[in-house]
Amino acid sequence: MSHATAFLARHSRALRSVAAGLTVVAAGLTLTACGDNDGTGAKSSGKAESSATAQAEQGGADAGAQGSGESGTGGGNGTGGNGTGGAKGGAQGSGTGGTQDTEEKAGKSGGAASQNGGGSGSDDTQEIGSCDVDKAAVEVQAVRRPVNHLLLKFTNRAGVDCNVPYYPILRFGNAQAATPAAEDTKPQAVVTLAPGESAYAGITTSSGDGSGSGGAKESQLEVFLKGLDNSTTVSLPGGGVYVDSSAQVTYWQSTASDALTW
Repeated sequence: MSHATAFLARHSRALRSVAAGLTVVAAGLTLTACGDNDGTGAKSSGKAESSATAQAEQGGADAGAQGSGESGTGGGNGTGGNGTGGAKGGAQGSGTGGTQDTEEKAGKSGGAASQNGGGSGSDDTQEIGSCDVDKAAVEVQAVRRPVNHLLLKFTNRAGVDCNVPYYPILRFGNAQAATPAAEDTKPQAVVTLAPGESAYAGITTSSGDGSGSGGAKESQLEVFLKGLDNSTTVSLPGGGVYVDSSAQVTYWQSTASDALTW
């Protein structure tokens, strides 16, 4: 072999080695490009993308938790935020704080209702008591019909309503016993007098046929209200009236006519 031929052979082997090395380098570059590029020329990383996504979700969760905790009175049912962070925030916002706030409001409302109930719900109806002869005008009037009768008039001078109970207790002159009541004259309800109103009772002084006994002329009449100790004494009309054992008195009536028709 000549020198020229040997040189060409060595040169050819060197070129093939360089070409092979360039091929390997090109293949490596190609593999690197395929792994780093997403086809758009932008470099991407799986780990970096996952980390960024996790940070974004955590930020949204924190915002949702904060918004849920601050919404409502005493903590509402928050829905802000994505994922489990928002759910956790809503749960924290609707905890015992909301319950306690509701109970406190209910307690205050109940207290106010109780106070208001004490004023408006209280029984303002005042019980009506018996009339007082010391706060009344009492008089005896003569009547033409029926014969042997008198009319007792009792007028309320107190500033409040009062009742005249049952029938008047009467004593003529120095009589020891009270005049009996005519039970068939009992009204259906007790007579109540407003200030200035009057109640009436009819008095039979003696029998018309003379069947009564122990009669005498009396000039004064002492009047009590049943069940009370106070009394008042009034003068009888005409200077005096004949009274015997047949004397009777009616229950208190609302009108003079009812007191005299029995």
